[in-house]
Amino acid sequence: MVTTVDRWTKTWHGKGVSDLNATAAALLGLLHDGPATGGQLVAEAEERFGTFFSVTRSQVYRELPALAKEGLVRLGKQGPRSSQQYVITAAGKRAFKSWLTSESGPDHLRSPLILRLVHSGSLTAKQRANLLDSARETYNQELDDAKAAAKAAPDPYAKAIAEFGQAHAKAALKLLDTVAAN
Repeated sequence: MVTTVDRWTKTWHGKGVSDLNATAAALLGLLHDGPATGGQLVAEAEERFGTFFSVTRSQVYRELPALAKEGLVRLGKQGPRSSQQYVITAAGKRAFKSWLTSESGPDHLRSPLILRLVHSGSLTAKQRANLLDSARETYNQELDDAKAAAKAAPDPYAKAIAEFGQAHAKAALKLLDTVAAN
């Protein structure tokens, strides 16, 4: 008898790289902590992954029905204002663990700042300066937040992730300085 996970494992793991997309994996990981609504998952993703992995509301609400259709999550209790909880299934836990242990492949950078810089030729000099100032303020705040997170980190993994956040913010600030100097 072929289970859903067996079927998914065969399609997900050609050449050892998981085809479970990162957003679906992020949601399954969050649901390991217990049932949650889409809105709760959006908020939790922002809190836990905000500095290194963005999850939009539309992505969450697109992924949840697909995960339910495949048996990786099931509907839980209905909440206030017709909100719907989702619960990870045993198949979802196995699929998530399989994703965790597969080759990660390369990261895919998705930076609104860099996208704006690519198109900044469409702006006036003053608008470009405002873009740089605003981005600098944002990344200085991210750097401060990452430093605080590293100090408060409960384990070496959380500390390493916070230090990655610091390095990312420093790299963005260096990019902004380089652009401003040219």
